[in-house]
Amino acid sequence: MASQHISIGFQASPPIALRVSDEELEKFKDSLGGEGWYVLEGDDGRVNMNLQHVLYLRTEKDDARVGFGLK
Repeated sequence: MASQHISIGFQASPPIALRVSDEELEKFKDSLGGEGWYVLEGDDGRVNMNLQHVLYLRTEKDDARVGFGLK
């Protein structure tokens, strides 16, 4: 199962970064804009967050890089 590296930004705290499965990422994106608590299952553990405090979600490509970003 493929996983993606994401960062989640909040109103009053620093962002968190973690790896999640593609399926979990889609479920999380569907829940954004909602209310209440959400449990996000990451590759390294579980994150409980209040959806009302999420400001942004950043996803990163898993492109292979060597040296100074040369392809």
